[in-house]
Amino acid sequence: MSSRNSFQSTANRASSSISTVPSLAAVADPPPRYVDGAAMDYFVIEMVNTLRASSAVATARAKKVEQEMIDAGLMPTPAPAPPALKKEKMRDSMGSNLSLSSLSKAGQDNDEEELRARLEAIGMHVGANMAERLCHDRGLFTDTLDAIKFICKDLWNACWEKQVDNLRTNHRGVYVLQDNAFKPLTRVSGWQGRADSLRKAKVYVAMPAGIIRGALARLGFQAVVVPEVTNLPQCTFQVKLPKGS
Repeated sequence: MSSRNSFQSTANRASSSISTVPSLAAVADPPPRYVDGAAMDYFVIEMVNTLRASSAVATARAKKVEQEMIDAGLMPTPAPAPPALKKEKMRDSMGSNLSLSSLSKAGQDNDEEELRARLEAIGMHVGANMAERLCHDRGLFTDTLDAIKFICKDLWNACWEKQVDNLRTNHRGVYVLQDNAFKPLTRVSGWQGRADSLRKAKVYVAMPAGIIRGALARLGFQAVVVPEVTNLPQCTFQVKLPKGS
């Protein structure tokens, strides 16, 4: 009797363990886990700030190495910068003030170029993985227009919870994707006015541009993606595909 009970308990444990083993389909395509949208907004803000500090450290390190190579005679000395204008002349001339402000803006853009490059590189990895997950049960895209429609509908909805508002093309490999209320830009603002807000927005569209580029690369299309922000929260992405693709 005891042996029969032990056999039944062993069989019950075996059947329960088999029932708890996940199926192959569940392992290959697990159910999605949702995160609060506000948490993602805070994460992106902290990521941008962290990468900005990291980019500044990397730029300072590169300049230090370059200066050490110049001092050791391994690199030629760079050409001297043009002499700066005197402050008195700058005050007397309205054009000088405008040129000074344009130079400062150009310096800010150069400082954030490394930051935008890092964000775009991260976006390329995210976009490639998203495209692979969304296309695991589809065939290959043979037409560029079908790939762009996939970006406008499936990828856009998965990343930013809506579809593209407008899609235009010149039928020569150039596609313009317009989102009238682009989610990453809905909360972007600057206390110094519209120009400051647009400058900040350029940073926050670098990663989405990388996502589009990475998704197209995983689909087999090497594209150049240029974001453009002229009126918040509207954003336009110009996608250029090589001829014959």
